[in-house]
Amino acid sequence: MKWMSVFLLLAWLSLPAQAAELKQILQRGRLIVAVKDNLPPLGFRDQGGQLQGLEIDIARQLAKELFGTETAVEFKPVANVDRLEAVLTGQADLAIANLTATAGRYRLVNFTPPYYFTGTGILTKGKSLQRLTDLNHRPVAVLQGSSAIAQLRFLLPNVKLVGVNSYQEAKTKLDRGEVGAVAADSTVLTGWRQTATNYYLFPTLLSADPLAIAFPKGVQFQDLQIRLQQILDRWQKEGWLTERIRYWGLPDGTRPSRP
Repeated sequence: MKWMSVFLLLAWLSLPAQAAELKQILQRGRLIVAVKDNLPPLGFRDQGGQLQGLEIDIARQLAKELFGTETAVEFKPVANVDRLEAVLTGQADLAIANLTATAGRYRLVNFTPPYYFTGTGILTKGKSLQRLTDLNHRPVAVLQGSSAIAQLRFLLPNVKLVGVNSYQEAKTKLDRGEVGAVAADSTVLTGWRQTATNYYLFPTLLSADPLAIAFPKGVQFQDLQIRLQQILDRWQKEGWLTERIRYWGLPDGTRPSRP
């Protein structure tokens, strides 16, 4: 949308006077992070109203790295359309909010190395279907216009695609037995599986899209960039990220080859 592009450009032009550099963040004594609060298992509220999830864990651990305590973080829940704006206008130091690092977004913000690879996953009811080839000649629900359509047609030319207009419609068709599986965003499907024991999520993904931490562009933010990259690199080497990904039941992000 043109008006949104204009707004983000104006926000970016005013960025140096608003966004905090690393030394300012450290002087403030807390990290401000834009997150999701309605997307389990990345970021959501538990029954007590507390924020939980992989991305919440990452934000808290970053606070611990920078300030010695995971409580030194202020969360700002945001809608998808507001994730970049929060960083561009200085409302948040970082956005850890199911953001894929794309070329278009790189024009506005910087990204760390990926902390997780999301993508299109496959969810079935029960365990009678556990391999990609099991879906041949079976109906699979996909969102109208989604990238899963081309991915499935490439991997399984004989699959029967059933177009739906919403995640809820796909879930209803699966529960009623009208389709054998749902192909959709793996993080959404992981959330479904965690609320019902009779769902099975394929361990591999049809695509791999990098989720990364967004932070402001500019040479004045190089210290922040270096610090974030050092921390993420160490988490990868020490296995902390892998442990958290498995804890939250997320697929490993590997992709299948064509049968």
